[in-house]
Amino acid sequence: MLPQMSDPRPWRVAIVGSGPSAFYTAEALLKAAPGVVNVDLFDRLPVPFGLVRGGVAPDHQNIKGVVKVYNKIAAQPGFRFLGNVRIGRDVLVEELAAHYHQIVYAFGCESDQKLGVPGEDLAGVYTATDFVGWYNGHPDHRHHRFDLARARTVALVGNGNVAMDVARILLASPDQLAATDIADHAMATLSESKVREVILLGRRGPAQAAFSPKEIEEIAELPDVDVVVTAKDGHVDAMSAQWLAKEGARSQQRNVEFLTARVAHGEGSRAKKLRCRFLVGPTELLGEQVTSDQLPSGHGQLRSMRVQHMHLVADADGTPRPKATGTTEDFAVDLVFKAIGYRGIPCPGVPFDDKKGIVPNVDGRVVESVGGAVRQGHYAVGWCKRGPTGLIGTNSLDAKATVEAMKADRADARMLAPTQGDIEALLGIRSIDAVSWADWQRLDAYEIEQGEARGKLRAKLVAEDEMMQKIRELRMVRA
Repeated sequence: MLPQMSDPRPWRVAIVGSGPSAFYTAEALLKAAPGVVNVDLFDRLPVPFGLVRGGVAPDHQNIKGVVKVYNKIAAQPGFRFLGNVRIGRDVLVEELAAHYHQIVYAFGCESDQKLGVPGEDLAGVYTATDFVGWYNGHPDHRHHRFDLARARTVALVGNGNVAMDVARILLASPDQLAATDIADHAMATLSESKVREVILLGRRGPAQAAFSPKEIEEIAELPDVDVVVTAKDGHVDAMSAQWLAKEGARSQQRNVEFLTARVAHGEGSRAKKLRCRFLVGPTELLGEQVTSDQLPSGHGQLRSMRVQHMHLVADADGTPRPKATGTTEDFAVDLVFKAIGYRGIPCPGVPFDDKKGIVPNVDGRVVESVGGAVRQGHYAVGWCKRGPTGLIGTNSLDAKATVEAMKADRADARMLAPTQGDIEALLGIRSIDAVSWADWQRLDAYEIEQGEARGKLRAKLVAEDEMMQKIRELRMVRA
């Protein structure tokens, strides 16, 4: 049994990031040693919650309801939020090590995977990461521009739940989004959208589709959208049928049932279409050289894409894997969104596995390099620990597992040996205007109040300088 309250030694922990994995880590720590452990959550932005604020679609408010849990965690003694502090710039990792007994990296995966095909740099080719951040008002993505007013056909490479979010936002009526917390700039652009067809592209077959049943069914429930699946695309080959019966999850079986029903439904009569295509993978994005006010001279504009047809073959353990058939197909598209996964970004002073795009670790303990020695006192949780997999709730079990390692290391005195006191003294010397939890609560109330005045759930501030200006104003009101 690991020591809990019976161990009175000081225990200061820094968590870098304030998304779901960070909050679940804080929760597990505070439960492990209430009254003993002090947990500081750092975020480079003035606002908390990571992808819950900047990644969850605005029409999925039920998912965002998880912040009620995080608010309760933040109210516990020993918790502190330090927003507007960038680790690696404002405070170095070695300086954290001088102030804390343990450091936990929970900064997620903020970049995207590349297709690696010719034409990926054409105008009209975007990442789902950028689009999702843009419509959610994330400060990193507010400057993007998406020419939806001149686009009718959009291709989405990938068919996971992020791709489904992008498809749903593109196809939904603006009226359905207007009352949410969607960013104002996104609402203005989507109101002028001419998109009528979204083509969803997956390299594997319908039995291996990555989206969840609820996500695809939700699009089918949109009043002016048909989900279209041809007999060819909906066909489940004998190997996949056998694999599905033996290994497939209930969600995959439900997807196949849904897609089979859409084959029978046919083209439908609604104005907008989501076309689900399987066993196709992009090999090239094709464009033409154009000059316009929006594009530099000689820059290419996307016009079409080339895909290769795939078939499934069994790997060593019998799992169906896609393999190119050698046949290709071209079709016209106005825009392409890449939704093939998130990828981590290196943080100065933190080891990084460039191949996997994560912080290298063994069961949550950070290592100096893949296969290298453990960096004592440093840990990873969430996406930067395991990669961009799982749902929000997955991070709870993941965080608890890392905290068990932290508790074991503390019991064995395998921790950092801080020589400095409260980190706020260092922040003060450097004139870093750290945002407290009370600051965030006032900004939170302000955004909700502004939204209600306009018939919305929330009116987000989307620029860091605007956030900080408003936070300072609200501090003065309190004073």
